[in-house]
Amino acid sequence: MNYFINSFGDQIDPLDRFNDNYALAICNLIIEQQISFKAAITIKKKFDDLTKSLSNVEILNLDDKEIQSIGLSFRKVTYIKNILIFFENEKPNFSNLDDKEILKKLCSIKGIGPWTAEMFLLFVFHRPDIFSFGDIALINSVKINYNVDDIKEIKKISLSWKPYRSIASLLLWKSIENKFFYKKKG
Repeated sequence: MNYFINSFGDQIDPLDRFNDNYALAICNLIIEQQISFKAAITIKKKFDDLTKSLSNVEILNLDDKEIQSIGLSFRKVTYIKNILIFFENEKPNFSNLDDKEILKKLCSIKGIGPWTAEMFLLFVFHRPDIFSFGDIALINSVKINYNVDDIKEIKKISLSWKPYRSIASLLLWKSIENKFFYKKKG
């Protein structure tokens, strides 16, 4: 990790996905699910333009086709509305919950799985020890940078970064995003 910290640690921005409107923060994470990073940036910008002056209730009242028109599937529009409904009805207070309790509460919303909930913990709550084994880019970065292919070995390596696996995750994402990999001296 020191190699990455020294190479581009100053380029990491843990606040780049922060939004104090938790419902919208999760909606943006839903947009990021299973699409390329570049496509996600474009669609998130369109979503922000569409919703920037609207309350959560007003977003809920938008026609599904209008939201779909920015490049979202019907399923993602449904998930976004599920999230908005949940936050309107439940008004959840996460302040006294630990990571597992937050994960459980968020995963109870149709459309939110472990990856989305983990990204929420990392990027919105800035929890220091989040490493998502469901994130393909993250796992691929570990495989390339540590020359491993076995998930048990990846888990073992990730444990060495406790209690700061969130920082390791940010660095590993930056590595794969920029195709900048660790090369052992020989």
